Amino acid sequence: MGIPKPAFYIFKCEQSSPPGMPKPSCVREGTQDLFQHLGMKLMEKGLIATVVPVRTACLNRCQQGPVMLVEPGHYMYVELTKEKIDRIIDEHIIGEKPVAEYLISDEFWDEAISPMEAMKMAGR
Repeated sequence: MGIPKPAFYIFKCEQSSPPGMPKPSCVREGTQDLFQHLGMKLMEKGLIATVVPVRTACLNRCQQGPVMLVEPGHYMYVELTKEKIDRIIDEHIIGEKPVAEYLISDEFWDEAISPMEAMKMAGR
């Protein structure tokens, strides 16, 4: 028997834009330790073997940051705080019910399109 596959991956945007950039950054004053908080909470609850936190660059939803993406399911959580992360772990990861009020709105996170459709839209 091998090592089990992770049940979840949590991709946390760690993009930090230099001062003066026109778009906001997911890592800014007051949010620098959210990834560390996520990892610590997963360890405290004994989940680190089945839930993999991943530092990632920009997830292209800067206006709603800080953001993180939970897979499977394409669940994008926005405007994160430590308290929101705690609730997402308890209700979504453990309880298997996404926290609807923290999810990105459909205006910014519409249905996925296939690579073939994207190529057609780009005229290729």
